Amino acid sequence: MDDSERRLAQHIRREREARGWSLSELAARSDVSKAAISKIERGEVSPTAGVLVRLAEAFGLTLAGLLVRAEGDEARLQRSGDQCWWTDPETGYRRRQAFARSWHPVEIVDVELPPGGRVVLPASSYSRIRQVVRVTQGRLRLSEGGELFDLGPGDCLGFGAPGEVTFSNESDAPCFYLVALTRS
Repeated sequence: MDDSERRLAQHIRREREARGWSLSELAARSDVSKAAISKIERGEVSPTAGVLVRLAEAFGLTLAGLLVRAEGDEARLQRSGDQCWWTDPETGYRRRQAFARSWHPVEIVDVELPPGGRVVLPASSYSRIRQVVRVTQGRLRLSEGGELFDLGPGDCLGFGAPGEVTFSNESDAPCFYLVALTRS
């Protein structure tokens, strides 16, 4: 594990302990097994995007909010070199918090989805946010609530009502996209 993964593991434990929750209680609230949470907190495994979304939702946070709190920086200026990338160990999906602060309503995330990559996020991850996706390079296929969208460079999609969302890259080149979101 690198430093950012260790900070994330420690932060998940701190979020749980700050609420006075046992591993069992967090497991019940997040639908993530107690054993998996324990391994994550001890730094034995790196959580997938789907698991992080469920944990963040249990804490009443967005995924971005959880990651930013783990980094622990609340300055107004977020320099490019200080923005940490997180990689889903299962899919190779990479995301970087370009801007997210607990006191600011807007978050900006850079994402790289490798060729053949696919990430499914549950409806619960969208229950407290409104977001827009803008493809900057490559092709992105997005399924939201039964609707299918094919996006190319410069295309933007505003999300509708919360529903399960699948991001997939069916091409042979990486896809890069930006997510802008607000908390509701």
